[in-house]
Amino acid sequence: MDKYKNSLFGNIKNQLSDWLELEDVQTIPEDEVFRFLHSIKGTAGTLQLCGLMAITEQLLEATDEESGRVWIPTELRNFLFELIEHTYEYEHFDEIEVKGKSVRDSQAPLIQIIDDDISMLILLKDLLEEQGWMVITNADPVKATNQYFEMQPDCLILDIQLPAKDGFQILQDIHLHNEKYFIPKIMISIQNDKPTRIKAFKMGADDFIGKPIDIDEFIVKMERHLQRKRIFDQSVLIDELTQVYNRRFLEDTLPRYFNDYKRSGQPFTISIIDIDHFKRVNDRYGHAVGDFVLAEFAQFIKSKIRSSDLICRYGGEEFVLIFPDTSNVQAKNKLTRLIKDFSAKEFTHEGQPFSVTFSAGAFTVENEQVTPKEALEEADTSLYEAKRTGRAKVESIQQTRFNKKFLNVSVIDDDIIIRTILTKALRSLQVPYFDLDIAVYEDGPSFLNSDRAKEDVGHFLILDGVMPIMDGIEVLQKVKQGSNADFYTVLMLTGRKSTDDIAKALTLGADDYVTKPFSITDLKSRIERLLTKLI
Repeated sequence: MDKYKNSLFGNIKNQLSDWLELEDVQTIPEDEVFRFLHSIKGTAGTLQLCGLMAITEQLLEATDEESGRVWIPTELRNFLFELIEHTYEYEHFDEIEVKGKSVRDSQAPLIQIIDDDISMLILLKDLLEEQGWMVITNADPVKATNQYFEMQPDCLILDIQLPAKDGFQILQDIHLHNEKYFIPKIMISIQNDKPTRIKAFKMGADDFIGKPIDIDEFIVKMERHLQRKRIFDQSVLIDELTQVYNRRFLEDTLPRYFNDYKRSGQPFTISIIDIDHFKRVNDRYGHAVGDFVLAEFAQFIKSKIRSSDLICRYGGEEFVLIFPDTSNVQAKNKLTRLIKDFSAKEFTHEGQPFSVTFSAGAFTVENEQVTPKEALEEADTSLYEAKRTGRAKVESIQQTRFNKKFLNVSVIDDDIIIRTILTKALRSLQVPYFDLDIAVYEDGPSFLNSDRAKEDVGHFLILDGVMPIMDGIEVLQKVKQGSNADFYTVLMLTGRKSTDDIAKALTLGADDYVTKPFSITDLKSRIERLLTKLI
């Protein structure tokens, strides 16, 4: 029976690929589509493929063999998408299922693994993602350290034996620059003697696991460390670095301001403020200086606002200010003075002076229908308008939810089925901060020769590792050698056993990888998580 089922799905995939590869100037008669679906329905029923039969029955109800209608490929792709997705999932069912529990939540715990043993990276990544956690990996110690500071994982797994910079040096850097954050750090090593373990704990490790790793014990330990992290985050209301209130406090407190407004009718203003070009500060002067600037910035703002005003660290270099009983004009005037005064503040590093500016977006609550979530989105929209129009300024665009940050998203894959599924998945993403411009390419040269590949704008690239003409590794290399390489965030799609390709991709600067076949839901969650890095 399996032989006939596989044959049926093979025929379905071949026909779908033939149609989807057509240009939009070509058409497909509806009677041809009807006969295709009718044939599938009959065979699916005989083979007891109930899910496939239900999909084709629903599609048949929307078609008419006698209508004379013709389809263009784009319309037919949308119409048949459920069948396309079902075909992909059936073809790879065993491989997808063996991955276990899906990472369905983009807010799932984020774990970072640093190890130059790519086979170990792959093993641990698969094991941890089976538990529903999200994992980022890196084999390059320098890039991995930068990734740690950018992504702020919930747990770090770090090998001692690494090239260029060993695990102890990385741990020292992290402890020096990030000692005020509680992030469990687990050292792993084949060097499992007592002096090595003691050294790891003295340098700030929370746990030490010797290689070869006992998988069952490893998973239990990870669960405990993540539980400790979760309990800590829920109990702490002050941001460790900046000593102002944290996001949890904001989420607990913000509804009170809305209730006060409904009772008093007095408007209040919410502002999101963000340090300009903060990544340049980290890149040029180091993360220790960046942390110092953040702490000084928070205390500067706190010292300049009223005792009734509130400042909370929202995430990264973003802070939220709440000005009670304050009109939009009053808040903008106050923020403008703060921007002017802070830009005059001088920092020094190794005798070299430098200054920093910030931008602000403001939204005034003067309507009972506005929710806290909507107010923050409005303030954020205004912030990006301030960034877009020059920085070091305040903007306030009341009730505008459509002025988003522009982001190119490109998919390069030679499989039309994969391209179709990814395009649909990307278009369904709920991304409040970005206006996504999605484009697909069937090979590397067609992308690299396009104008969008050379644009100096944010670019999220989903890149297949194995393709004819030019493979994904070569495309990645050319992208990372370009003058606009810093604008790119790259997600590689690889085969499960492509250890060498994964190693090369991570070395060349890929931000993450996903093994084929993938769960659509899991992939969307991973993309959403990576996009938060670009906000």
